[in-house]
Amino acid sequence: MTGILRIALPLTVWLAGFCAVYALQGLGCSRHWPEGLDRRAILIAAAALFVLVQALILLGFLYRPSGVRFVQATASLLAAAALAAAVWTSLPVLALEICG
Repeated sequence: MTGILRIALPLTVWLAGFCAVYALQGLGCSRHWPEGLDRRAILIAAAALFVLVQALILLGFLYRPSGVRFVQATASLLAAAALAAAVWTSLPVLALEICG
């Protein structure tokens, strides 16, 4: 059972992080954003946290291997792919204007 969780964790965390960063971006462009909060700084911090969490998952899989080699190899490969996806999908938040 833990093998299935190890395999599913990286892409599940990527999906949740992607949704959270872009939901925050949508909230930042709405009229419900609190005055006085810097939208861009908060979005950059959220994107950096998103990438950091993915990197920690990959490091955890590399330095705490599971007993089954297939599970270890698959989980590590998916964690690396999720880290690359996190970096790639966070780039627009860093490079583009927030609202517009």
